[in-house]
Amino acid sequence: MDEKDVKILLVEDEEGVASFVKTELELEGYQVIWAQDGKEALELFKNKDPTLILLDWMLPVYDGITVLRRIRKQSDIPIIMLTAKNSASDITSALDQGLDDYITKPFDIEELFARIRVILRRLRRENKHKNTETTSFTCGPLKVDLVKHKFYCNDEKIYLTPKEFALIVELMRDPETVKSRDELLNAVWGYDFVGQTNTVDVYIRNIRNKLGTPYKNIIKTVRGLDYCLRVENES
Repeated sequence: MDEKDVKILLVEDEEGVASFVKTELELEGYQVIWAQDGKEALELFKNKDPTLILLDWMLPVYDGITVLRRIRKQSDIPIIMLTAKNSASDITSALDQGLDDYITKPFDIEELFARIRVILRRLRRENKHKNTETTSFTCGPLKVDLVKHKFYCNDEKIYLTPKEFALIVELMRDPETVKSRDELLNAVWGYDFVGQTNTVDVYIRNIRNKLGTPYKNIIKTVRGLDYCLRVENES
């Protein structure tokens, strides 16, 4: 996937910010589509088939969270939130809705480029895996379908956000193997991930909550910083 093949949907109502970001992205070789409100964003998402979305939180018509929720009902497209909100509760809430990443305003354009590159590398890895790996595999009560992007626990389908799905797949590839937070960050988010170091902890907690009792104990915390998938579930 070359930069010229990447189509970015930029959703931003502030014309000055949008003009600057659009120009910089185009200088990097990306195609850019601009939406000025949430309603237009949903229409362009449907009709233009973007590669990823840069989504402002505070928007006219539909706010960014509403746009995120509606898109997540039908697509796992990567979404980076651009927001002036920086409280832990706001960010956690957005991540729980299926957000891939976020960047707080004002931001350095090079940091935005880095986050985009991380996501594009992830997409390339996923496309490579689809062509070279088995399409599904099982680990104890857990099962993943890599083609349909579906996850099951004890034969019950459970919705996971794209990052949650990638994280559980990474743990399922090597059951009983202890993996550090840094290893999981590198595998799922990329080597130049620039977010918070506790990001893995947030996603692990979300997955455990979705697995519920007693299956949440399949994911073990080891020495406080590392994680391991135990095939034999322990109470």
